[in-house]
Amino acid sequence: MVPSAPIARVRGLDYEYPGVRALSGVSFELERGTVTALVGPNGAGKTTLLRCLAGLDAPLEGAIEVAGVDVLEAPREAHRKLGYLSDFFGVYETLTVAQCLAHAASMQGVASVGVDEAVRRTALRLGLSDRLGQAAGTLSRGLRQRLAIGQALIHGPELLLLDEPAAGLDPEARHSLAALFRTLQDEGMTLIVSSHILAELDEYSTHMLVIRGGVVVEHRALEGGPGPGERRLRLRLAAPDEALGAKLAALAGVRVVESGATDALIAWQGDDAAQAALLSAMLASGLPVAEFAGERENLHDSYLRTVRVAGETRP
Repeated sequence: MVPSAPIARVRGLDYEYPGVRALSGVSFELERGTVTALVGPNGAGKTTLLRCLAGLDAPLEGAIEVAGVDVLEAPREAHRKLGYLSDFFGVYETLTVAQCLAHAASMQGVASVGVDEAVRRTALRLGLSDRLGQAAGTLSRGLRQRLAIGQALIHGPELLLLDEPAAGLDPEARHSLAALFRTLQDEGMTLIVSSHILAELDEYSTHMLVIRGGVVVEHRALEGGPGPGERRLRLRLAAPDEALGAKLAALAGVRVVESGATDALIAWQGDDAAQAALLSAMLASGLPVAEFAGERENLHDSYLRTVRVAGETRP
């Protein structure tokens, strides 16, 4: 099976504000169907990078491609392939939710005959169906945020760029937003999300892109993330078994990452039903399993470790 082409390619991106180099030689690719956490300190260049990806700022040097479209050469065509929510988003407060969504659909090139359906579908997806007749200015912060996201994705973009989408939201609204992002990924959309709240990004991110001082420090998949690929599973026994590693390695599809007499970490591929079958196979092999659960890489710890290593290697 031939792997699909990346949804986005960035090559040698340089960007300057007067007297300040905001981005320097930034290069990376985004795989389709992933959720990338864009992280870094204030002033790292995250917002500038997102604005360049969205075709809103033109870099000094470099190339940007989204869904096969050159963003710098054909920004309007690229806009039909992507959605963008800025950190300082706005809605037309005197318009109703339906009117805001319809306006966004028209601006993004949705055919007039399809606008009503796009509004209905987007409102349903964002939990705004019962608010279509309400003025945007009367919505709560969380609902305004949802409306702004709806405006960014009403045209069905392949790539969604989100700059601090959960800023100012209460815990319940943050949880609801995380669930929405997981749903969008399940539906095949690719997301890149910038946020300072790393625990929140942990809920849905599959990849991490660390930028510091306008330079990409690290870009990689997160171990045990919710995207396609290997799952990492932690196993603990009720009693020691010196042959634990060998017994696990003998099971179909299991790769032993680390193993002791009572604990092990394995890498494995499969859905929930196959994971249940794997547990049954472990029990059948005589292993007294006390705990068996998925283990995700902690984004916060990974980020701090990356920044620390970058600081130690910086000349």
